[in-house]
Amino acid sequence: MQEFFINLAADHPHWNFIFFYDPVQFQRILDGILMTIELSIACTVLSVLIGVVGAFVQTSGPMVLKYVTQGYIQLFRNTPPMVQLLFFYFALGPFTPTYSPDGWMEVPVISSVGWAIISLSFFAGSFNVEIFRAGLESVPLSTREAAESLGMTRLQTYRHVTLPLASRASLPALSNNLVNLVKTTTQAMVIAVPELFYQLVQIMSDWVSAQYPTLLLMFVVYVGLVSLLAAGMARWEKANRIPGYGR
Repeated sequence: MQEFFINLAADHPHWNFIFFYDPVQFQRILDGILMTIELSIACTVLSVLIGVVGAFVQTSGPMVLKYVTQGYIQLFRNTPPMVQLLFFYFALGPFTPTYSPDGWMEVPVISSVGWAIISLSFFAGSFNVEIFRAGLESVPLSTREAAESLGMTRLQTYRHVTLPLASRASLPALSNNLVNLVKTTTQAMVIAVPELFYQLVQIMSDWVSAQYPTLLLMFVVYVGLVSLLAAGMARWEKANRIPGYGR
C-alpha cells in the first residue's frame, strides 16, 4: 500500500498522500485527530453543564444572577469565537499562575488546550442556556406546581421533573449546536492547539505537494466526526422520546 502512494506522488505531484507512507506525518495526523476528539468531548460536556446550570438560574434563580447570566449570553453569542479564543489566551493567559517543572522554565497552569476548552465551552454554553431555557418553557406550569405541591424544592423539581422533560424537547436544537461546536474546534489553531486542522496546516507548509490530499483528508475526517455525533444524538433523541410530548 505504501508503494502505491509513493508511486502516485511520483506520477502526480499534486496528490502526495505523504501521511500514508511517512510515519512522522502519519503520527501528526493521528495526534491531531485524537486532540480534536478530546477537545470536542471536553467542550461538549462542559458546555452542556453550563447550559443546564444557566437555564436553572434564568428560570428559578435570584434576579441578580439572572442579569449576570443574560449578560454572559449576550456577550458570548454576539462576539466571534476566534476573538474569544484570542482574548482568553493572550489577554487572560498572562495573568494565570505558572509553575516550573524543571526549576528553570516557567510553564502556565492553563495551557493553550485548556484555554481552548474554556473559551469554546463558554461560547457553546451561551447557546445551550437558551436552548434549555426554551425547553423548560415547554413544560406545563401545572407539572411544576404538582411537583412543588408534593414538597419538592425548586432544585429538586428542576432536577427530577422539569429538566428531564425539557431535555427531550431541547435535543434537536442541542444536537445542532453541538455539531457546530465540533466544527468550531478548528479555530483553536489560532492559539496553537495541535488539533487536526493545525497539524494539516503544518504538513501543507512542509510539503506543498500534499495540499490537496490534506484538505481532502480534513473534509473526510470532519464529515465522519460530525456524522457520528449527529447519529448518536438522533439515537438518544429517539430513545428518550415520549409519545405525544414535544410534537
